[in-house]
Amino acid sequence: MQTILEYQITTFANDTCISKIQSWIEADEKARYFVCANPHSFESAANDIIFKHAIKNADLIVPDGIGIVIASKLLGGNIQTRITGTDIFLGLSKELNKSNKFSVFFLGSTEENLAKIKKKMKHDFPNIKISGTFSPPFKHEFNDEDNNLMIDAINQAKPDVLWVGMTAPKQEKWIYQNKDRLNVKFIGPIGAVFDFYTGNVKRSHPFFQNIGLEWLPRLLKQPQRLYSRTLISAPRFFIRILKQKYMEKSVCS
Repeated sequence: MQTILEYQITTFANDTCISKIQSWIEADEKARYFVCANPHSFESAANDIIFKHAIKNADLIVPDGIGIVIASKLLGGNIQTRITGTDIFLGLSKELNKSNKFSVFFLGSTEENLAKIKKKMKHDFPNIKISGTFSPPFKHEFNDEDNNLMIDAINQAKPDVLWVGMTAPKQEKWIYQNKDRLNVKFIGPIGAVFDFYTGNVKRSHPFFQNIGLEWLPRLLKQPQRLYSRTLISAPRFFIRILKQKYMEKSVCS
């Protein structure tokens, strides 16, 4: 683990993270969950106490953003590469598909996209049972009735894994606030992966992914949506990283 700001980020490689999650599922653990860390999520959490608790209480925090990898190097850490929500989703699905005993549930997105996910999963991972799907109402915040409907649908389906495809921080906060009511073994908030997987939204070309600039084509395509994330949150994050570096140097000197 490496401490970046207030958070314990895993230094494990993707394959090791997948093995750890699989061990939780095999051991019948209750409602373990992971979160993807990036500069924007940390800056958002600075002003959102529930989101902050959701990140801090995660069983695994992976370095999703290239900014986390750079921050690790600035702080003398050894996080080498990003681990994205797509990496976790596909890697875990590949491992679970090797046996014929695991089930998953998809919460989020539209009914149309959920149908696409089910069809593609049956083709890509035929040994994984799709125990259910649920498209929640598109609201900024769910009420008690909404939550009860979602939780009842999930618990009746009894999946091993719950994939949540809402926007951040909504999905992480929902998991944190409701995980104790969910009879599942592992929960993964993977947001846009629902759309990436079905092809509704195209990821940036692998060239940009490999050099840490996956955000650049997306920023050019959706400047209004990603302006704040890229050009405001990231600089603020790195100012805080430099302060942490300075403080650590002061303590050591």
